[in-house]
Amino acid sequence: MVLVSYFSLGAGVILTATLALSRRLQPNLSAADTLMTMWFVLCGFIHLFFEGYYAYNFSRMPSRLDLFGQLWKEYSLSDSRYLTLDSFLVPMESVTALCWGPMSFACAAMIVGRHPLRHVFQTIISLGQLYGDVLYFGTSTFTMVVGGVDFCRPEMFYYWAYYFFCNAIWIVIPFGLVVSSSRAIEKAIARVQMLDGEKKGQ
Repeated sequence: MVLVSYFSLGAGVILTATLALSRRLQPNLSAADTLMTMWFVLCGFIHLFFEGYYAYNFSRMPSRLDLFGQLWKEYSLSDSRYLTLDSFLVPMESVTALCWGPMSFACAAMIVGRHPLRHVFQTIISLGQLYGDVLYFGTSTFTMVVGGVDFCRPEMFYYWAYYFFCNAIWIVIPFGLVVSSSRAIEKAIARVQMLDGEKKGQ
């Protein structure tokens, strides 16, 4: 629980600092956009540094004694594949770190700067997170149901708190962001089409 507290404290510092900086850079930023900015900055740190740590150290993870190494070993109590050379997790975490990490920081900056590409980035990142998480749950469930191999310890805490809840977040929130961006893109295109129609009618 001490390790989880460290992780939660780090996330709290990142979110608080992002909130303060976004309000300073863009005082008129809406509450929804502020929350999205905080989300993508947190995603950027988790994807690039925490998951990137795993992607870089996967072959020697069992021997790692630093904070991130201990956190990954704690999480592996819910999914022991993280302590093996798993052919799905290593590529998946590598793509997440190299692609969604930097893009999350870029998307956060676009939200604050009100860049027109914001919803494009938001959609791509969120779909990538959704796809990766669905495959993560799918491969684990398939192995358990078909192969009879359970990667989680028998204690319910590890399954529901670590395996289910910590990963379900990256299904619920990205799904909501895809819906939000789809509506914004649809509205923008409808507006452009209406203006084009008005010009042609003149």
